[in-house]
Amino acid sequence: MSHHLSGPNLRSPRGDARLDLTDVFAFPASDAPHRTVLIMNVNPYAPTQAAEFHPDAVYRLNVDNDGDNRADVAYSFTFSNPNTGGQAVTVHRATGAAAQQHDATGEVLFADVPVAFGDAPDVIEKNGCKLSVGLRSDPFFADLEGIVNNFTWTGKDAMADVNVFGIALEVPDADLGPDPAIGVWARVSLRENGRLTSVDRGAHPSLTAYFNAEEVKDTYNAGEPADDWDTYREAWTAVLQHTGDYTTVAATETLKLVLPDILRYDRSRPAAYPNGRTLVDDVTSARLTMVSGGKITSDHIPPHTDLLPTFPHLGHPHPVK
Repeated sequence: MSHHLSGPNLRSPRGDARLDLTDVFAFPASDAPHRTVLIMNVNPYAPTQAAEFHPDAVYRLNVDNDGDNRADVAYSFTFSNPNTGGQAVTVHRATGAAAQQHDATGEVLFADVPVAFGDAPDVIEKNGCKLSVGLRSDPFFADLEGIVNNFTWTGKDAMADVNVFGIALEVPDADLGPDPAIGVWARVSLRENGRLTSVDRGAHPSLTAYFNAEEVKDTYNAGEPADDWDTYREAWTAVLQHTGDYTTVAATETLKLVLPDILRYDRSRPAAYPNGRTLVDDVTSARLTMVSGGKITSDHIPPHTDLLPTFPHLGHPHPVK
């Protein structure tokens, strides 16, 4: 999976699908220059396991714009308690030291915007930004059955007819920093007993699935990208040596692409994973190539064809079975 079921034992963090980050995307806006789209998807197989966002969680998109692997700009999304009228989202933008806190602080960009749980996306424009939050089709594509069955391909896209909750934000490039090169990652934190705890985080697809042992997944989800290289390089090098016959030197160079777990995006260059990530990038094949040392280069599953040409780009939700 991309980042689906990223808690221990192939379960959602805390066993709660509302807290489960599935994917992160960063790419240029389709219909206006000098604008960037940031998307974080959560809640795999929505709405069968969870029909709303967690009201005690902070969903966050972090942006590093000076290369120190720490957030310089952060967009936080918090949600009201669900009721018969639905659910509403409020969006904060924090900068500087406040961006490195996990709580929702800073300027309010959007306040109490209704979440779109129906078929059509609601796009709200305010403060120079666009926002769309709600039930959407899952853009991730992969032959998961073939992967777990010793790479015996089935031709079946496991995510062809499932949904997620999408959080899509389009912002002016200037809001992300003056340098075109940025780093992006997402985090989901939960307030428990008066304390905010990070329960899921990530940027690059399929890292936890291939690299993290079950007993370290919760620790990884609570961690900071700035600590990733020192914390995980040795263990992940061993994984690559086992799965792809890497030398230590080759594994070290390869891991520099994904550690720290921040999606690098140079906005002066075309977006294509690992330079940002679009909704049609074949990240499954990229990760298979990495972990196998080039022995397995594709799972032969094409991108989804239900994507929208304009913001929020995520396709209409599939009927719930």
